[in-house]
Amino acid sequence: MPGSPSSPMALNSPEPKHSMFRKSSSPQLTSAADYLSLVSKADARARRSASRQSSPASTPALSLSSSFTTSTEDTVLHESEDNNEDGLAFPQNPPTSEQVFSTVHTEFGHCANEDYRYPSVHTPGISLLPVDEDPPYYILLTTYISYLFLIVIGHIRDFFGKFFRSSAYKHLMPSDGYAPLTSDFDSFYTRRLKVRMGECFNQPVTGVAGRTIVLMDRISYNYNVSHVQTGGRTRALNISSYNYLGFAQAKGGCADAVEDIISRYGVSTCGARLDGGSSDLHAVTESLVAKFVGMEDAMISSMGFATNSTLIPALVSKGCLVISDELNHASIRFGVRFSGAHVRSFKHNDMANLEKLLREVISQGQPKTHRPWKKILLIVEGLYSMEGTFVDLPSIMELKKRYKFYLFLDEAHSIGALGPHGRGITDYFGVNPRDVDILMGTFTKSFGAAGGYLAGNKDLIDSLRVRGHSGPYAEAMTPGVLAQVLSSMASIMGISPAPAASAVSPSSSSSTIRNTLSTYEDGYVYPGPIPRASLPSWLDLPPSMADGSEGATRIKRLAFNSRYLARGLQKLGFITYGHAGSPIVPLLIYNPGKMMLFHRMMLDRQTPIITVVVAYPATPLVTSRVRFCVSGAHTKEDIDTVLIACDEVGDVLDLKKSARHERWPVEEIMARAVELVNTPE
Repeated sequence: MPGSPSSPMALNSPEPKHSMFRKSSSPQLTSAADYLSLVSKADARARRSASRQSSPASTPALSLSSSFTTSTEDTVLHESEDNNEDGLAFPQNPPTSEQVFSTVHTEFGHCANEDYRYPSVHTPGISLLPVDEDPPYYILLTTYISYLFLIVIGHIRDFFGKFFRSSAYKHLMPSDGYAPLTSDFDSFYTRRLKVRMGECFNQPVTGVAGRTIVLMDRISYNYNVSHVQTGGRTRALNISSYNYLGFAQAKGGCADAVEDIISRYGVSTCGARLDGGSSDLHAVTESLVAKFVGMEDAMISSMGFATNSTLIPALVSKGCLVISDELNHASIRFGVRFSGAHVRSFKHNDMANLEKLLREVISQGQPKTHRPWKKILLIVEGLYSMEGTFVDLPSIMELKKRYKFYLFLDEAHSIGALGPHGRGITDYFGVNPRDVDILMGTFTKSFGAAGGYLAGNKDLIDSLRVRGHSGPYAEAMTPGVLAQVLSSMASIMGISPAPAASAVSPSSSSSTIRNTLSTYEDGYVYPGPIPRASLPSWLDLPPSMADGSEGATRIKRLAFNSRYLARGLQKLGFITYGHAGSPIVPLLIYNPGKMMLFHRMMLDRQTPIITVVVAYPATPLVTSRVRFCVSGAHTKEDIDTVLIACDEVGDVLDLKKSARHERWPVEEIMARAVELVNTPE
């Protein structure tokens, strides 16, 4: 149904500011004639409907000139030099005369239907233990045979190639007294398996990685060893980028803030944080991040991977024990290795196995000496990037009270994307963030920026600023990135002109707010809106962003899209991993030969869809998958497009092997989308 004029995503855009980067308006596209015709017809119907009403107080429908403003025209008609043959440039449902959007449709899809929203909150009583469905045995058998075939043929080619084409193997063989820099054995998988699927990886793109993305076409004449760009470009529906809330935009309040800050601060502070690279922007951002996550203090880093790999060694050392989930990210593994601490792992999200391990390590102590551990640090992720599963945080908090270990929670993928207030997995489960010792997250996924943060109590953060390697050695975050973090985070929180203490009261009906209430020195009350005085004076966001309504809508749109895609794929018969509501939806492909076919068939459709396929070593050998990354920028029609494509490609590649769910035809799934999303677990 059409959205009401009060929809936060249907507000008039603010008066445009002067921009040194703003392009001059391009001439009207001829392919927009049909689109304008539909808008005109909708406006005429609205006027006729208004004229039939007898009430003299009724408001007449807006005219075409007022409903299709310059702002709307820019966001729909002049956003691309291409036509709408791929169905991505214009909305499938034209806006009514009351609906005016301030986002570019190719960057953030126009959707005013309030039915396509869902709250991001945990439903008590639902089990969080992963339930992995096994495929038929012949699928596993043919997958193993495929890998065996590739390995045998690869070794045969290497054996004869070193004799008959030695020049092609020069980099793998000793030459002129020098040992090869690249190991023959270590590079075998890359040369003989990954290269064959090279077109699936390292695809060059241009423009904004928003709802859609523009691919730079390329071709290979040597079996993907190298590629040549053809000069063509293809706009595709982007279901692959980390853009959970859709803040990857070249136009809007965040982009204006970035542009403004570059004119004030330049592009870099040209130094490390401890060597003259700190500015007032860094201090303001760290203060805002601490309030956003509900912790006492925070420090930021210019790289998410480095946040873990350089700061974990400052937390633990020899004589300490790290207990790690078996599916933790590589950055965590690197950090633990560098620390010198002893490490034990437990089965993914299996709380019974974790408790058994805790009993063992506490009772036995350190190896050989059996002395007590200096400290025990449990490291888990809020949302696992390859599985799409949530950590069982409530159960871990119960174990923490019982066994007295420290908890390190990596929220790289969950911060911003989960929780009714977008504050991550603690917000999603209604857990007080102060009960977690260390919160880590990144700005790449939900905020459209780069870098990461670590939050905790002030004494800990002050120590990490000096002892962590990122402080003295890593470059400071650039002003433009800081502006993106500040503006996007403030739009999620909302900006309160009045003291924040009055914005959120302990008597609030939200159990999440009541259980996590924390008050700061400047009057901010977690998880309420941020006081205007806590933000830079130059940060001027549009009204819909400043009041937090747009941020709340993005979170709800993401939750709806995530549940719709996951449940839609299950109803089609695919084997998927993850929990409902996760913006990461893995679809199992298994056979390596089907990975490139799936990628190519999705890309070659009339509406191209760019996907990410993942295989060993990022996943176990036989569980190759396509990983869909859902965004709040997608519309319900975009998810329909993905489901239709998967339905057709899945039939061709024989991927529908799930026996856990009742199967529906794709037409029924699309027609009953709202019912499907709102159905309890």
